[in-house]
Amino acid sequence: MKKTRKYILTATIVIVAAGAVVLKYLSFKRKPWTRDGQVSANVVEITPRVSGPIVKLSINNNQFVKAGDLLFTIDPRTFKAAHDQAKAEYDITIDNYRSQEKKIQEANAQVEVSQKQILQAQSTIKEIESEIEKNKAEYKRQKQLLPQKATSQRSLDKAKANYEISLEKHKGAVASLAQAKASLVQAKAALAQQRAKLGKKGHGNANIRKAKAALEQAELNLEFTEVRASVDGYVTNLNLRPGSHAVANQPVLALVDINSYWVYGFFKETSIANISTGDKATVTLMGHPDEPLDGYVESIGWGIAQQDGSTGENLLINVSPTFEWIRLAQRIPVIVRFDEIPKGVKLRMGTTASVQVNTGTSDSEAKK
Repeated sequence: MKKTRKYILTATIVIVAAGAVVLKYLSFKRKPWTRDGQVSANVVEITPRVSGPIVKLSINNNQFVKAGDLLFTIDPRTFKAAHDQAKAEYDITIDNYRSQEKKIQEANAQVEVSQKQILQAQSTIKEIESEIEKNKAEYKRQKQLLPQKATSQRSLDKAKANYEISLEKHKGAVASLAQAKASLVQAKAALAQQRAKLGKKGHGNANIRKAKAALEQAELNLEFTEVRASVDGYVTNLNLRPGSHAVANQPVLALVDINSYWVYGFFKETSIANISTGDKATVTLMGHPDEPLDGYVESIGWGIAQQDGSTGENLLINVSPTFEWIRLAQRIPVIVRFDEIPKGVKLRMGTTASVQVNTGTSDSEAKK
């Protein structure tokens, strides 16, 4: 009887233990968990746009700054001088443009004067031609009357003189017309030349656009002497001092963006089958073990770097030795974003965290 009870007790313990193992396994499959988690964030490299010595440092190492806060100032005197010169060049260009416009107006006025002279000469020629016809008719009439003694030689000579004078006046008027036409051609050529020198009118003028672009670039360079924070974050690894020389397009310090924190949960490849984007997750920071953070799976990695297959020494392929009876599961990164971070929790990039994912809780899974 005692042996029977002993067997029953032993069987019960084994069954309970096996059940516990099964439940734990099922729980792990439904809520995969890893201690291999790490806090990460976007690191913004602060890079000056111009070169020069730093004359003012407005920050300390590990200081919190807001977007737009002044970080440091590069000596602005060289860029101020360049800006003043560009402004002067722009003003000169505007003055030259206006002067050229006046020359065009003068050339245009000369064209109008020449056109009026042509019209005047043409009108005069018509009047003289009418006068010529009249004087010619009178001269002809006087020649017909003289044999009949109906006029005098003096009247005939006078009619002849008037006729010849009108012919000479006609020649002069024709010459004036030709000169007016020549003047018009010259005036139009001068107008075209002045317009070519001016180019397009207004803000489309090439010289104005060039001078304006140079001025805007000088203004930007002067503005770039004040280097400001682009995001809210913490200054880190600050090695600058007043007098340090900043080089354009070379990073000089880093900002950890506080609005970009996430956690990498490195899950075994055997544990990610049921994880979906949008699944709820719980993150426990090693530095705050009693304050778990709620989050959600933002994405799951599609690739990790492998040493096997890479190029090694002498351009030969790298192959690491393995034990045939042991196969280690690879770790796949799962990115977890936070719904909200409690005020008392300070996230620091690179710190350790544990991550548990509650599978089947994404919106897409809920709809199924």
